[in-house]
Amino acid sequence: MTPYNYPEPLQDIERAINAWAQHKTETGADGVAEKMAEIRALLAEKLTELRALPEDAALRAAEPDDLEGIRALRPPGARRYWSELPEATYRDRLEGAWLGRCAGNVLGSIVELWEPEKMEDWAAYLGDAFPPVDYWSEAERPFEYKYETSLRDAFTPSKMDGVPTDDDLIYTQVGMLILEDYGIDFTVDDVGGAWTKYLPVSPASPVLGNLQAGVAPMEAAIVDNPTQFWIIGDIQSDPWGYAAPGYPEKAAEFSWRNSTVCSRRNGIYGAMYFSAAIAAAFALGDPMKALEAALAEIPADCVLANEARWAMDVAGDIKDYRAARAAADERYAGMHLVHTINNVALTIWGLHIGGDDFTKVIGETVAMGMDNDCTAASAGSIFGAAYGKDAIPEQWTRNFNNKAHSFIIGTPEFAIDDMINRFTALAQQVHAG
Repeated sequence: MTPYNYPEPLQDIERAINAWAQHKTETGADGVAEKMAEIRALLAEKLTELRALPEDAALRAAEPDDLEGIRALRPPGARRYWSELPEATYRDRLEGAWLGRCAGNVLGSIVELWEPEKMEDWAAYLGDAFPPVDYWSEAERPFEYKYETSLRDAFTPSKMDGVPTDDDLIYTQVGMLILEDYGIDFTVDDVGGAWTKYLPVSPASPVLGNLQAGVAPMEAAIVDNPTQFWIIGDIQSDPWGYAAPGYPEKAAEFSWRNSTVCSRRNGIYGAMYFSAAIAAAFALGDPMKALEAALAEIPADCVLANEARWAMDVAGDIKDYRAARAAADERYAGMHLVHTINNVALTIWGLHIGGDDFTKVIGETVAMGMDNDCTAASAGSIFGAAYGKDAIPEQWTRNFNNKAHSFIIGTPEFAIDDMINRFTALAQQVHAG
């Protein structure tokens, strides 16, 4: 049973309208501009009606946005595994988590949203292994920049000097700055202030623009934003798990405060889920057990929880990236490629397929496509939090050179060891509190 039954999209009609308007203009027909104005007005009217359609009341009641309401609907579970911070174990696993996140993201970034078949063809053309066992040897369009800071060929071994810039890594850095600037009792308003202070751009979401226009942070996610359930909250999960290791309830709470700025309902739950999973992985030492434990921090009957349980239930039948993508395409037909829910399933399957083999985890996850730099980054982070830095083969970190580039305003680069020290200090504060 699919979670949503999507209507047929309108792209074909839109293309036909534009093509016929061009054709009629070229044939000298009168009234083309007037007819297009009528169509635009009609579409605006119908869009207003579409946005006004009432939500299903029962589904809404099962998917609250407020933290108290979310916690009231959680299933039983362990809220905290570590009562104090085992610093040596934590630092090793923290470094593994951050390096794992970086490696998964860097591998997926220059093939983000590619279909598996296109990646297969690109690998064959380059002579690279597929699924990948190292970074891509060449980048398509190597001369283009990502976020105006890192060239696309900086994601390849021969040109890599430090972790290149990507939005999936920026939010880990911003999360650390939020905790340092505002303390562990930071608020939703503080998150909004940090976004406008540190981010020149935020992808796939109008939220930053809303904040810059003066919309209150608590409302920024719901103003003219149909992307509330997309992966934008999910990709910001890591700093909260890093700061609350062994304490999934607190990690999920931090994540709620952060993701409320940009997400609602299942978008928030996806963020809370992965923050809790990372926090649990530090203590449990097993990615799949951590994914199961993290379900205790979101509503038991929300769509995301149901789909995560389904993904775990069928994981034994998902043997490789082709089976994973086929299962996702069948169950989530019509869902956007950067939605939270379909990408959660792929992340779960990537960790299950790869087991304790990091290369297989991120290689298979990237090969599945969809938002594969996000999914591989999340899988790499959970893996590293569970197994530590020594479980990550050297080829994935050899060119990081203790630096992670950034497009954060005022901070073009972070030292990796400094980030480990700073997160350790934050984790000590959380556990002391």
